[in-house]
Amino acid sequence: MQNLQATFEPYVLRFRFEAGTSRGILREKKNYFIKIWDKTKPQIQGIGEINVLKGLSLDDRTDLEEKIAEILQKYQSQALQNTDLEPFPAIRFALETAEKDLQNGGQRIIFPSNFTEGKMFIPINGLIWMGNKEWMLSQIREKIEKGFTCLKMKIGALDFETELNILRAIRKEFSSPQEMILRVDANGAFSAKTALEKLKRLSELHIHSIEQPIAPNQITEMAQLCEKSPIPIALDEELIGKNSQKKYLLETIRPQFIILKPALVGGFKECETWIEQAQELGIGWWVTSALESNIGLNAIAQWTATLNFSGHQGLGTGQIYENNLPSQLHLEGEKLWFR
Repeated sequence: MQNLQATFEPYVLRFRFEAGTSRGILREKKNYFIKIWDKTKPQIQGIGEINVLKGLSLDDRTDLEEKIAEILQKYQSQALQNTDLEPFPAIRFALETAEKDLQNGGQRIIFPSNFTEGKMFIPINGLIWMGNKEWMLSQIREKIEKGFTCLKMKIGALDFETELNILRAIRKEFSSPQEMILRVDANGAFSAKTALEKLKRLSELHIHSIEQPIAPNQITEMAQLCEKSPIPIALDEELIGKNSQKKYLLETIRPQFIILKPALVGGFKECETWIEQAQELGIGWWVTSALESNIGLNAIAQWTATLNFSGHQGLGTGQIYENNLPSQLHLEGEKLWFR
């Protein structure tokens, strides 16, 4: 460890389309790659990705590059403490990935398993991005043609009636929830006062679950929604910055599901403790990527494969960038393979 070197560099990812989110339209996104190596074997490098979402990640700050440099300097001198990384979940995620990659020979095999041997796949949901009605319907048709049996639609950008009509169109073609699983993600777009009424209307369409119906940090309101909602609720943004409050948060809100995003929550170990707390309370979970490049997505997919997961995972963001990095991840319909 005393011979360890570390460096980082920015990388601007360019979207293939205008990616509509609740925080606006994304056309490009700047992430950072951390590289670590032993001075005696510089040809073997571990790589991790610092994935920062504007307006959402705790790491989203003006002095981020300065902080990355400080943390890597401490890392090289073996002075890095766990507390140094607590305010920087994306940096922790990147370092965990890079370390495991280096330990396994720098071949992007982060978590060896049947998945990395090509013996198993991970089923994923088809993500429908926000946009006008015609574009959203075209995405839905494309996903259905490719064989997806679980769709996740971002809602909150269009008029609610328009969004209901889009979901109705899917349900008209696939009346059975077993035939087509529908998930929706509001990204906190509903107000606490009107959320329950909207959830009741959505329930008529046999929705599997809704992610983050109201904005985070409204614990009392969210707990009431989880108790009364006819649709199972999944916490997403609610988990960010709450690693020291896992038990309190889950016991108080009692959601039906939680969504695990390693770059936002603080790496794989933190996600695993969230899973343990959730399972003790009978709360379900699944894993979702968060606009990583193939470096981060590869690590998240490999980690997911080592878990006792069930159902469709949210790992379908590998094809959204025109300048993504090469990867052994391959999508065949809704099946994510490593080959």
